[in-house]
Amino acid sequence: MTDLTLYELEGCPYCAKVKTALGDLDLDYESVMVPRSHGERTEVEAISGQTGVPVLVDEANGIEGMAESDDIIEYLEETYGDAS
Repeated sequence: MTDLTLYELEGCPYCAKVKTALGDLDLDYESVMVPRSHGERTEVEAISGQTGVPVLVDEANGIEGMAESDDIIEYLEETYGDAS
């Protein structure tokens, strides 16, 4: 079981950046594909307060809905990288 969940949209370049970082760090995660329509993204909006993706949830560390790909990548590197 993994504590990481990534809310993403197929074809999203920002999501791809985060997925690359997750792969580089050899982290297991659950992927949740969100609808294309922002109006239908109620689950991700409830978690993060917005409808954009990617959004990361890290239950082990109390992260309930981190948005912005660069922020997510920085968090992953700081939390799970070799320097941690």
